[in-house]
Amino acid sequence: MTGHYFENSFVKLHYYRFGKGAKHMFCFHGFGMHGKQFKLAEEKLGDQYTFWGFDLFFHKETQLKDQSLARVKKGLQKNELANVILDFCKHEKIETFSVLGYSMGSHYATAIVEELPSKINEYIVAAPSSINSGSLIRFFSKNKFGNKLLEKLMFSKKAMINIINLFKWTRLIDESGRNILRKEVGTAQLRFALYSCFTYLRLLETDEEKLIKVLMAYQIKSIFIFGRYDKMYLPIIGDAFFAKFQQAEVIILDENHEMINQNFVDRLAQSLL
Repeated sequence: MTGHYFENSFVKLHYYRFGKGAKHMFCFHGFGMHGKQFKLAEEKLGDQYTFWGFDLFFHKETQLKDQSLARVKKGLQKNELANVILDFCKHEKIETFSVLGYSMGSHYATAIVEELPSKINEYIVAAPSSINSGSLIRFFSKNKFGNKLLEKLMFSKKAMINIINLFKWTRLIDESGRNILRKEVGTAQLRFALYSCFTYLRLLETDEEKLIKVLMAYQIKSIFIFGRYDKMYLPIIGDAFFAKFQQAEVIILDENHEMINQNFVDRLAQSLL
């Protein structure tokens, strides 16, 4: 695995490269993670794929050229994300690629499929909040009162922790979700990143009709992976979507939300090899 930077007028993007295969896989990690999250996949899939694991916006070493609060509040347009990916492909001389997104990363992966379907070979999302992000994320990202409340909370570590504990008590999140969030509120910088992820990415909302249309038109192999015990994104959230799009492969693992492990890789390899 090697670390690299790609830079344009929009972002200084940090990413990891691993694997040596002829096919390319762009990887989009979950909240609070980093571009190394899918490193386990190299052992099983590294001969077939070259993986590109990005540090996503407001995570680790990736920096937007403008990370001001005012810019964050404007949000990220899907075409802006698509343009970053196109520039990156040009930089690395990549013609087509697959996408692999987990939880928060599923929004990135899905938006790219919607915007750049002719570039996509395979579409894989795990714990796909892009299907149904849930009332909590919608409240803090799209509801004006909720977003303003989150802005206020980011100045107080104690208040953030109390809110996270309340979410666990009311079962809006599970234990693994609480642990992830609590790790991300320890400093003012981390709390700003938390606020920014809710706010900046709110426009990466899945356009179901468009997504299904391009998946079918371009015959993109689609794999949706759920954890049977993932209380945040139970398999049932996909029922309405899969009633409309029956060509998807749906995998249900005996895992909770933190599912990117050897079991995940072994099962994914069965579908890809």
